[in-house]
Formats: sequence, C-alpha cells, structure tokens
Amino acid sequence: MSQLTNQFRDMQIEIKALMQRLDIEGKTQQANALEKQTTATDFWNNPDQAREVTQELARLKDEIAVWEKLAHRINDALELSEMDDTSLDKELDTEYQALTAVVERMSIQAMFTGDHDAENAILAIHAGAGGTEAQDWAQMLERMYLRWAEQNTYKIEIIERMEGEEAGIKSVTMSIKGSYAYGYLQSEQGVHRLVRISPFDAANRRHTSFAKVELWPDIQGMIDIEINEKDLRIDTYRAGGAGGQHVQKNDTAVRITHIPTNTVVQCQNQRSQLQNRERAMQILKARLYEMERKKQEAELAVLKGENVDAGWGNQIRSYVLHPYQMVKDHRTDYEVGNTGAVLDGRLNDFMESYLRAKMERLHTTP
Repeated sequence: MSQLTNQFRDMQIEIKALMQRLDIEGKTQQANALEKQTTATDFWNNPDQAREVTQELARLKDEIAVWEKLAHRINDALELSEMDDTSLDKELDTEYQALTAVVERMSIQAMFTGDHDAENAILAIHAGAGGTEAQDWAQMLERMYLRWAEQNTYKIEIIERMEGEEAGIKSVTMSIKGSYAYGYLQSEQGVHRLVRISPFDAANRRHTSFAKVELWPDIQGMIDIEINEKDLRIDTYRAGGAGGQHVQKNDTAVRITHIPTNTVVQCQNQRSQLQNRERAMQILKARLYEMERKKQEAELAVLKGENVDAGWGNQIRSYVLHPYQMVKDHRTDYEVGNTGAVLDGRLNDFMESYLRAKMERLHTTP
C-alpha cells in the first residue's frame, strides 16, 4: 500500500503544480467578480456585453470545476491509501490507473497558454495544384478532421464547401466547437503532403498531392477590429450542394473580399443572406486578427534573432501510402506506420507531440 500512497502523493503534487501554472485560484477570483456583475440591476441593459460576460463566466466555471473535481478525487484516493487496508488494494489500483489517464490528459491541457487556446476554432482546407488528385486529398483531410472531432466530442458546423469538378473538394471551411478546439488544432495549420498510387491514374503511377490547412480562433464578438466598409467587396450567390443538389432559389450565400489584404471569406450554411453576411464578417475579423498576431510574432522573432518560419509555404506533415506506410510530422519528427488510423481521425498523438515541442521551445528560448 505504501507504493500506491507515494504514487498518489506524487500525483497530488503534480496537479497542484498544474493548477498553479494555470492560475486556477486567480480564475476563481475572476469568476467571482463576473458573478457579481451579473447580479447588478442594469446588467442586461447591454445585451451583447451581458452575453459575453455570461459566456466567459460559464467557461471559467467549467474549467475550475474540472480541476477542483480532479484534485478532490486524488485527495480522496490518497486518504484511502493511507488507511493501509489491504482489502482496498484492487480498488485503489484501478483508481490509480484511471486517474493516471486523466492527469495525463489534463497535463496536455495545461500546455495551452495562448490567449485563445480555449476557444472554438475555424478550420479551412484548400486543395493544392493538381486538379482531381489534390481535390480528393482535400476531401480525405476533411473526413480525417470530421472523424477526429467526432471521436473527441467536438461539434462541427460546415460554413462553406466547394465541390471538385470530378471528385473531392476544392475547399471547405468548418467551425469546430468545444473546449480547447483551437488549442489542439493549432498543430494542424500548414501544408499536408500525400504520396500514393493515384486511383485516378489509369497507369497506376505514384502521385504527390498537397493541401493547405488554415486555422483561426472563432472568438466572434470578442474581436475588437474596425473594418472600413470601403475596403470590402461583397458578392452574393446561390448556395448548393454536390451536383447542384439543394440549390437555393435566392442568392443567400455571401462572399466578402477584404481588398487591402486580398482576404476572401464565404458563408452559405445560414438560412438567410443577412445571417450569412454576419457570420462571414465574424470569420473575416478572426482571419485579420490572426494575420496581425502572426505578423507581430514574426517581427518580434526577427528582433530576438530567431529563425522565422516561412509559414504556409512549408509542408508540416507527410502521409505516405506507397511504397511504404508512414505519417511523419516534419516539425517534431514524430511518425507512425498506421496510416489508416491517422486518416480515420487518430491525431491526438501528433497534436500532443507538437504541444510538447512548443512548450520545450518556449522554455529554452532566452
């Protein structure tokens, strides 16, 4: 029993350290302050602001509750183990194994230190050059992320989807909703490379295809960015599915182009043109916000003398289906041979490897 007691004590120390790193005590004080705001008589005079406060309060309460529940569970197990009752050995050993898995998952969550890591995410996939082959690869990536979201209980909303001429998709933009969606998916932004025998080549030759994944935090009303209406070109068109299915009779889909940056966003999943326009503007603000953040990071890296990554131009991961089976992340050198599992959504090991490498880099950078 003494070994289990020591293991639970080590686990208790680890959780306390993680809670300090995440400032759970400070977040508790912040939640109490927001709770006090909601009791004011004029709280709902500004509905938009009140909604933001209540959403932030709910997010903080959920985060605090998860960590406090885990800490209590470890404390209870430690107290039982200190009773030195051998009849509890099997039960406590089972509890230790279960808690180990939870602590490992929570330690990953503690790596999320970015301002928007806890937010929902907007993820876009764009087929590279290569026609049908590249468009099929883009659709394979779409399926991979849909399966990952399903396996990890995230909710998916397709915002815009453009079908390929013969197969696959030219592009898709989706909202992924759930705790730390942006934090986990930040490992996925960049160029993904596929090597395989093409099913579209009658000569059965090997082809290399590329697709780009983009990501932004879906922070909607919290982004304080002013956009000049004169800088926008707004087009409307009819939304429709594959092969012309479910085509709207009215021009409800919206395409917004931000002329100074040549940034284009589209939305077609809402019921009205007004709703699509509002959602497209939210996405545009998120994209412009992320562009400015990356620009500032790059400028800071230059001042500090760091190597600046070329960003989207670099392939981050290769998926090789022929002549051998391998998926390799080029930033962390993490690789697996089970390509089928990865393409079926098993991405957490790649995400966690990226997060660990990112934390190590942050801690070693002077």
